[in-house]
Amino acid sequence: MLSTPQPSPPPPPPPVAPAPLGIAGRSTGGTSTPPPVAAPGPASLPPASTTKWRGETKGQQRSPAPTPPVAGQPAGQAVAPARSSVAAPTTTQSDDEEADLRRPLKVADFAPSWLISLVIHLLFLVLLALFVTPAGEGISRVLLTLGQSEVEAPADLAEFTISEETVLADPTDSMTLDALVDIDALEMSELTLDSVTPEFAEVDMGIGDIELPAMPMVGGRSGSMRKTLLAIYGGTQETEDAVELGLRWLRKQQKGDGSWSLTGRYDDGATSENAVAATSMALLAFLGAGYTHQSGEHQEVVGKAIRWLVKQQDRDGFFAREGRSHQQSYSQAQATIAICELYAMTQDSWLRDKAQLALKYAEAAQADRGGWRYQPREPGDTSVTGWYVMALESGRSAGLEVDQSTFYKIREFLDSVQYDNGSQYSYQPYGPPTAPMTAEGLLCRQYLGWQRGEEALGRGVSKISIDWGYDRDDPNFYYWYYATQVLHHYGGSSWRIWNEEMREHLPSIQVKSGAEAGSWAPQRDRWGSSGGRLYTTCFAIYCLEVYYRHMPLYKPTADEESPR
Repeated sequence: MLSTPQPSPPPPPPPVAPAPLGIAGRSTGGTSTPPPVAAPGPASLPPASTTKWRGETKGQQRSPAPTPPVAGQPAGQAVAPARSSVAAPTTTQSDDEEADLRRPLKVADFAPSWLISLVIHLLFLVLLALFVTPAGEGISRVLLTLGQSEVEAPADLAEFTISEETVLADPTDSMTLDALVDIDALEMSELTLDSVTPEFAEVDMGIGDIELPAMPMVGGRSGSMRKTLLAIYGGTQETEDAVELGLRWLRKQQKGDGSWSLTGRYDDGATSENAVAATSMALLAFLGAGYTHQSGEHQEVVGKAIRWLVKQQDRDGFFAREGRSHQQSYSQAQATIAICELYAMTQDSWLRDKAQLALKYAEAAQADRGGWRYQPREPGDTSVTGWYVMALESGRSAGLEVDQSTFYKIREFLDSVQYDNGSQYSYQPYGPPTAPMTAEGLLCRQYLGWQRGEEALGRGVSKISIDWGYDRDDPNFYYWYYATQVLHHYGGSSWRIWNEEMREHLPSIQVKSGAEAGSWAPQRDRWGSSGGRLYTTCFAIYCLEVYYRHMPLYKPTADEESPR
């Protein structure tokens, strides 16, 4: 039995602590206007945010953890605060002294100030450790016990223990598609945006009563999230098979040094070489399907490609030293997208400075009126500008630094090439609006902040989906690539009509046998002769990856299902 300590007068309260670039010149070739031999889109990994799962409302307070029992007290028995009877004083006391005796006892009355300070500092260290410990490693549970231990020891000592019984796991390792949405219970044709409606607010996206984890722009490319997005937005087994067959064709074409060729080791190559463009486009196809240099079936392919690409970058951040002058700007933007996306997907530190340098080049090359063209600071065109917009968005979503004034100037450029208050776009100011430039201009507007309810966006979507449509008899992979993205983000009936046509047609025209199995022939495409077979194959793959390539931007609602 431990002896009961004799009561002593309350100690005085503890003292209060005091309040505590220039760009190197490039070649100056002609200014003809063939559209790009180029490829798509953005990426990043922002800090993880709190996720609300089914059955728990946002802001809900969790029940406090039960107080650990005091040593020597039976488990589950309530413990009353220790009270000691004090004999009534025989001398007359002042009112202040009498009130002091009547007030409830506090921790400071029976714990010395050094112990309180110790506990506060220990708690601070624990919180600090929790903040700096990577997710899935290190501290998993902290238990702080105050009181007497079963072994006789000074009563004012605190026992501080850290338990490592469990280790946090990556949620995607154990999270299956069935846990998010019962795909087996729904026919693929029935699972549309009408039956499962996504909600999107900044980076949070929920589907019905299911809250999906907060994701960066490239967060849907693998695991259960990829399967869920495929089901919601209308992907099929045929689209996935076509993507994998296309990637296997690309893998066969990779050269020993990790690069690809536009002119090719294959039939129907491009009319001129540009290895940076070819490598960037092929790399983006692998990244879009979730493969990186750190994981996946094509890990070695991606690793060789990114090592080769990084070697091409000079001290200004410029990659594209070869190829025709009008192609260099396209390939520079594509290389920037690729390196930013890979950094966003992996947070591999050796890529960060390379990606940041490429973004700085993009900022310095922007024209005064906000666009980009063939030479640094040359007055822009919509085609080249669209690629740089996606490069900057890739960098921003990856957590890299992008000057906000760059985006303000882009809006100024888009205003100069818009028609019908922004529903259509031309190649350069005062030119006629076209289908490819309208799709590219609208995608830029979506990423630069236009909401789904913007009237001009609704009219532009109608123009793309109804007036121009998906024309099998007039292949234009460049237009298909941009229109597919715009309509996917917009959703509703316009997307369903376009997607039902695209997801059936593109796999049907893919080469299925022979040396070029997995590729798409370039002969009938409007720009196929200049881009070649690798160009058409990469753009077809991007279209078929659209379901998960970039996270959706908008939250469709019932009254917005039909475009204006």
